[in-house]
Amino acid sequence: MTKEPVGKGVFYRLMRDWHGYLSAFAFLILLFFAVTGVLLNHPNLFPGPGVPYFDKEYDLTATELARIKAAPSPGRALYDVMSGKVKLAGRYDGGGMMSGTLVARAEGARGTSDLEVNLTTGHVEVNVSRRNAVDVLNALHRAELAGKPWKFVVDGLAAVLIIMAILGYVLFFALRFRLRTALILTGASLVLFAGLFALFVT
Repeated sequence: MTKEPVGKGVFYRLMRDWHGYLSAFAFLILLFFAVTGVLLNHPNLFPGPGVPYFDKEYDLTATELARIKAAPSPGRALYDVMSGKVKLAGRYDGGGMMSGTLVARAEGARGTSDLEVNLTTGHVEVNVSRRNAVDVLNALHRAELAGKPWKFVVDGLAAVLIIMAILGYVLFFALRFRLRTALILTGASLVLFAGLFALFVT
């Protein structure tokens, strides 16, 4: 009987250990993205409560209005001033003049805020729309509305899952009697995925 080289045995043992650790670490991550993936595909499965929405009106002081007008980015200044008066949803996403009125918008995973101020009178209209829990989870899954920090988190988690998958596949090479089956299954999944892609993606 041929003995496996010591170095090779240590290598595969290390792969098994790291695959096990990463699997334990990634369990909740996989569960989160699997569940939110189902929710994205079936938005009416758990519709949740209605989206909280409110309109409020404020009058800026002369000092606040002057600060906004003098700012390099008046839309951002408007967002900063109003975020101190009312709980807004989302991060500042842009602003500008529209029909003689300064508008600003904030958007994030938790919801959106629209601000509109008359630069003559200082009268401000605030519209805030907050997402329900299911919509927040879906926004976190997509990551596009959750801001750069969360995108970095998602990228890091994706890297963990990729490494875990590669380590798991490398382990098949330690099991010679299963290697052939593993390669056949890999080829079959590749053919199946390519077929589904060709059939449904237009």
